[in-house]
Amino acid sequence: MKTFARIILTVTMLLGCLSASATRKLHVIESPNLHCNDTIVVYCPDTVKPGCGNSNCPMAAECSTQRGLPTLFLLHGWGGKWSSWEENTDLQALCDRFKFRIICPDGFKDSWYINKTDQTDMKWRDFFWNELWPLMDKEYGLDPGRTFIDGLSMGGHGAMNIFLDRPDLFAGAGSMSGVLDLKYSAGSKELIPPMIGAKHIEDPECKAIGAIHRLGRLPEICGKEASGKMLVVSCGSQDAKFVPASEDFVRKCNEMNIKHIALFSPGKHRWNYWVWVLPYHIEWFSQNIG
Repeated sequence: MKTFARIILTVTMLLGCLSASATRKLHVIESPNLHCNDTIVVYCPDTVKPGCGNSNCPMAAECSTQRGLPTLFLLHGWGGKWSSWEENTDLQALCDRFKFRIICPDGFKDSWYINKTDQTDMKWRDFFWNELWPLMDKEYGLDPGRTFIDGLSMGGHGAMNIFLDRPDLFAGAGSMSGVLDLKYSAGSKELIPPMIGAKHIEDPECKAIGAIHRLGRLPEICGKEASGKMLVVSCGSQDAKFVPASEDFVRKCNEMNIKHIALFSPGKHRWNYWVWVLPYHIEWFSQNIG
């Protein structure tokens, strides 16, 4: 049965679609797939009017400038929350610089952006596709040729996997220090298997949700159009635990002739690295807008 999100709160800076300076919007969704609320913060460039999703809006023509705006879903890492990115960098400045909309949902401390097998636990992927994506599409208008997804660490795992679910709905995806092969997931080697009914991190059930093992979906779903997608993989060279995951992923991209950009530069598994590398990702995405 298809499920739907119920919006229980929307807060906008300088409320309403009539204000051109209302560039930060907060949504709180009561989610049946998560069994709790998910908070999503959306930043828009201050040079365009924010869309309200209301076709009867008296400013509909001007609000429509927001429809089809390049959009980046930006995911946080393990232990984070919906506000992690805005607490560590100036998302408004990035929006204004690149003319991108940035959407940051709550992936919670340890959702791993997956569907957990326990029916009473989170099904984050179902939340994304059945609730979050439809809401953001209705509210803002998501153009597949101008929509991207990116994330750090656990969020890099989530971003690549969500992209590989439906690569036809994205122009590209990115990973910053991402856990692109779950066998490199450090302490979560013991935590992840029980979430999906497995016993070991290298059991088939775990490999089935690892981004590196799902790359074959890209040409299968997109065919010749797969060559137009952009993957960006970066990792700090001093990030000893997760450099191998990114290196292996890049190697697999090379073997499959999948277009990608790889950046391995000085840095650790720290916010100062992710804040530094994010603008590079957005710049590369902006060059791949359809």
